[in-house]
Amino acid sequence: MDRLILLRHGDAENQAPSRDDFDRGLTRRGEAESRAAGETLAHLGMVPDLVLVSAAARAQATWAQVAPAFPEATARTEPDLYLAEDHVIRDFAEVAGRTARTVMIVGHNPGIQELAVGLLLEGHADPSLVRKVQGGFPTATSIVFLIDAYGRPTYDGYFVPGV
Repeated sequence: MDRLILLRHGDAENQAPSRDDFDRGLTRRGEAESRAAGETLAHLGMVPDLVLVSAAARAQATWAQVAPAFPEATARTEPDLYLAEDHVIRDFAEVAGRTARTVMIVGHNPGIQELAVGLLLEGHADPSLVRKVQGGFPTATSIVFLIDAYGRPTYDGYFVPGV
């Protein structure tokens, strides 16, 4: 893997008709910000080869909005990404990175944010950026890391949709 893109799902409804958190879909704002996230990344050439998506409705709906920006990407639903902890997300990324150059994970907080902070610290990112990401990781936000041959991350971009 040369690049890792972490994407938090878009803004979700407060409650699904089923009352199950897993079933919460996106709001209209969530749809718009998810589309914007995909368009921004594609415009900057940050295009995934492989996308791993949580099975939760809001993550699936986020990918549905993002996918048109990446028509060549292969997407795979990973049920274990639902509310996964940071180390689980990283494990998925590392395994996927054995065969894909750019991996995108579409998932949830707090795991996505915690992994982002951990990678920023590991890559010796500017402390002000670390504090910013620690302070919040809004819906449909993405953070990108270059990964060297030894698996070491370097910060490559942080994008909050302005919808």
